[in-house]
Amino acid sequence: MKTKISASILSADFARLGDELSRAEKAGCDMIHFDVMDGHFVPNLSYGVPVLKSIRRCCDLPFDVHLMITDPLKYIDAFADAGADHITFHLEAEGDRRGIIEKIRSRGLGVGISVKPNTPAGELIPYIADIDMALVMTVEPGFGGQGFIPETLGKITEIRREAERLGLPLDIEVDGGIGKNTSKKVIAAGANVLVSGSYLFKSEDMAEAVRSLRG
Repeated sequence: MKTKISASILSADFARLGDELSRAEKAGCDMIHFDVMDGHFVPNLSYGVPVLKSIRRCCDLPFDVHLMITDPLKYIDAFADAGADHITFHLEAEGDRRGIIEKIRSRGLGVGISVKPNTPAGELIPYIADIDMALVMTVEPGFGGQGFIPETLGKITEIRREAERLGLPLDIEVDGGIGKNTSKKVIAAGANVLVSGSYLFKSEDMAEAVRSLRG
């Protein structure tokens, strides 16, 4: 399974965001990771629909929208209209999970569910047949630049094992503290989509940084 790299613009230079997106695209990133925080579900605010809509015009890569918000169902249409290609919501968020999945599907988008570091893999596994991607947070969500939590590796392996048992082509994404060394560990555990922010955007040679993540 090919390892895909999703560049998290949370770590980009927002004074020159268009250039940063172009840099990620030229460096060989496979998608753009767009973190949405509401200051309630996680203790931080980020950006929302207007930013997504504006950068959609200057980037051809798929947009991987990660909703770290309390009520994801309320905002699916807005992010779909703004140009999202894939929407991931949190298992720990409010609302009917099946209803949220169906709503995202109704807009023709890829569907993902994310779990925080302390949420057991077993709580996500009942949904893996209905989604395209499982996102395992390898840091506590809310802020970029945090250190990788090694205890999350077992969760990745457990989800991959169950997906293979069911014959599902599930993408397993990891987000948090991903760099040259941790990328090898999460790939070995079963992840195939790596979100990286600080490691990519702070590198002088992003193309080389992308290559190093692929292993």
